[in-house]
Amino acid sequence: MKKAVYQLEPLTCPSCIKKIETTLTKTAGIDSVKVLFNSSKVKTEFDESMVESNNIQETLQKLGYPVLSVKTS
Repeated sequence: MKKAVYQLEPLTCPSCIKKIETTLTKTAGIDSVKVLFNSSKVKTEFDESMVESNNIQETLQKLGYPVLSVKTS
């Protein structure tokens, strides 16, 4: 399992959390998603043989959340 943290622009509403978590949880290969509202970060754990970090980043941007930076481990 690989982990990634995506720094987003400031989140403005709590419903953003549900939208991001619901969409990413349904994505094949993503094991866990946690949105940190106050720091505007999305923490994920995923199987890199099924989904790549840049695919997750593209999904976030398609949802309307620009990604400022990504840290993977």
